[in-house]
Amino acid sequence: MIDIHHHLLPGIDDGSRDIAISVAMVQMAVDEGITHIVATPHANHAYSYDRARNQALLDEVRAALPAATAERITLGLGCDFHLNFENVEDAQKNRDRYTINGTEYLLIELPDFNIPTRIEEVLYNLRVAGLTPILTHPERNQTLQRTPERLQEWIASGLLVQVTAGSVTGTFGSKAKDMAWSLLRSGSVHFLATDAHDTLRRPPKMLEAWQQVEKRMGKAVADQVCVNNPLSVFEGRPLPPSAMVVERNDASADVGSPFWRRLFRHS
Repeated sequence: MIDIHHHLLPGIDDGSRDIAISVAMVQMAVDEGITHIVATPHANHAYSYDRARNQALLDEVRAALPAATAERITLGLGCDFHLNFENVEDAQKNRDRYTINGTEYLLIELPDFNIPTRIEEVLYNLRVAGLTPILTHPERNQTLQRTPERLQEWIASGLLVQVTAGSVTGTFGSKAKDMAWSLLRSGSVHFLATDAHDTLRRPPKMLEAWQQVEKRMGKAVADQVCVNNPLSVFEGRPLPPSAMVVERNDASADVGSPFWRRLFRHS
């Protein structure tokens, strides 16, 4: 399994407090069967984002791993990108500063309780700049829980979606769980990830979610959202075609879709 959302770096956000916890998080992930981790520290008003510093911290974590663990894990770097004005402006000029391993893929996060104004325009501008946004844990956003049709509109326009593994298993409550499974059933989830912050409260657990998806939807779907799609992102490749299949209530819905959806659609 490949984890593209993980607050692994020590002492720079609300994730790992120190190098020992970071090493323990990697070991726990390896024990789960995770083979790749993207370290994704927050980039927002509360936590400044310095790519060079974060790369140095990632190198420290890698060097501190026991040899047997280091052989079983591949570490990468991205961020948990907040959609504020300053961030978006900078990302359009400095794409590689924020993306996963310098690829086109950018993890973006919404506030927990609302949705930024003009978000459709923001998503469009990111795509024009050559970025492919991946929205993190929409199933935990209270506004989207009440109005899931807004998320479906963004997905229809090319947005990729990452759901938290803990939402699938019920860790984040019944509303998040119900929405996570609704998104999975409609083919609207492209990735599961841990969004790990520590080894206790928010651990890097993914196996149970993979098993539940396999049981309810089949191994192909479980592999798609836990292995194949996230590995494509980690390596900077296009997603497999099946990743963009979305269940539609209206067979003609694609006729009126925006031009930029067709322009930027993954193949």
